[in-house]
Amino acid sequence: MAKELSNSDYIEFLEILKSSVSDSRLKAVRSINRELILLYHKIGSEILNRQNTFGWGSKVIERLSKDLTSSFPDMRGFSPRNLKYMRLFAEHYHDVVFVQQVAAQLPWFHI
Repeated sequence: MAKELSNSDYIEFLEILKSSVSDSRLKAVRSINRELILLYHKIGSEILNRQNTFGWGSKVIERLSKDLTSSFPDMRGFSPRNLKYMRLFAEHYHDVVFVQQVAAQLPWFHI
């Protein structure tokens, strides 16, 4: 025999589920943002490394912007300005361990 569900029991149950959904969504956002920050650091580091090693100028950033945008049309963020920011980010934050720790704590992209 099924027990009648009281309104207060249902509201409590609903609040528990809403809290679980909110917590999971926040964890997902943090995870995505962490990966994006690490990606941006890697892209910036690679640009910086190749410019220093091979003497590439700033024209490579323009070309990379076009090629990455073409390769990933559903993604945003590969403008020349953003690639320069990624390079600057990598230049100022050499230690990827530090970047990982910060990225794990940020709910949004604050760099």
